[in-house]
Amino acid sequence: MTASLSSSSLSASTPVILVGVDLGFSHFDGELQELGLLAETAGMQPVADLVCKRKAPDPALFIGSGKAEELKLLVDMHQAKEVLFDQALSPAQQRNLERFLQCPVNDRTMLILEIFAQRARSHEGKLQVELARLQYLSTRLVRRWSHLERQQGGIGQRGGPGETQIELDKRMIGEAIKRTKEKLQKVKKQRGTQRRQRQRHGVFTVSLVGYTNAGKSTLFNTLVKAQAYAADQLFATLDTTTRQMYLEGAQTSVSLSDTVGFIRALPHGLIDAFQATLQEAIDADLLLHVVDAANPNYREQIGQVQQVLAEIGASAIPQVLVFNKLDAIEPGQRPLRLQDHYEVDGQMLPRIFVSAAANQGLDALRELLTQRVLQAPTAAAREFSDLPPICSVEPDKGENLF
Repeated sequence: MTASLSSSSLSASTPVILVGVDLGFSHFDGELQELGLLAETAGMQPVADLVCKRKAPDPALFIGSGKAEELKLLVDMHQAKEVLFDQALSPAQQRNLERFLQCPVNDRTMLILEIFAQRARSHEGKLQVELARLQYLSTRLVRRWSHLERQQGGIGQRGGPGETQIELDKRMIGEAIKRTKEKLQKVKKQRGTQRRQRQRHGVFTVSLVGYTNAGKSTLFNTLVKAQAYAADQLFATLDTTTRQMYLEGAQTSVSLSDTVGFIRALPHGLIDAFQATLQEAIDADLLLHVVDAANPNYREQIGQVQQVLAEIGASAIPQVLVFNKLDAIEPGQRPLRLQDHYEVDGQMLPRIFVSAAANQGLDALRELLTQRVLQAPTAAAREFSDLPPICSVEPDKGENLF
């Protein structure tokens, strides 16, 4: 039985069961809200969930035989077509669960890969998704040939037809990975040429980064009056879009880039595959770290973004925290000040509250960007780390949520 997500199986009526295992980590999503959003983004309909607690994953079934029986009852009761795990499964665990449940089983990694495959629009984006998918599948080929496992190669032979087919597939996928990497390398060179041209012209570069669905694309469209795709869903943007934004106070234009959103447990294969896209963040003079201020888990999301920035080598780039969706915060819980500082990893970062959708606070954001540009007379933007903080407002010590 195949466990790969296919476009034919991803319809709005596809019922799926969500499974989460609390292994004692602080970031565990007990209500599986994010996994549910990911499933809906991929075109599925969560109909039930199963949450359990374990000290360590069961080597064979991840959740253990008892919970596997309970999960099978849920699958039969709801006539679920697929089961989604919030944690990464090993190939053996995935194969064992599929045999036991008699339905496809996928994990968070494969689900994110499927969403990326659906959303990629540009040639570069499609190449990056294809590379990540091939790298993921290369470790799971044995599952595709499980029906040949019982076949023997004959007396004195250890393998059989299945083993030969696996080796053939591995070689084919290995060659496909090599070709895709070569194509991506050409794209990376093209982007590098464009960046060097901007640097030669002394263009100040700003990249929007943040957790998925924080409102980066909406903010981007509002600031540069563009029409980049924006929607209230996870991973609405995969392809980097760059536009010029004129700052009247500085009498110059800056280069503003919208980048792919980050998420908890973002597969390392995706980070590697999207290196060309993420390079826009690595080479930026300033990062606007967009935060969904209305999300109760915004602190954890900031931490996840910081972790990815560190992985791609962008942690030293100056940041401004843009707490977006101010209009979605209850009036009684809104901050006392719309500009202050916020501590991230022991460093006080300038913070500003805005609403891209309601066009609130954007003039103040443009003024903040203007000050940054005026403090950087050259394109050597890495020197920003020695500059004093932009905002003179003291950190907010009020009793509100922020």
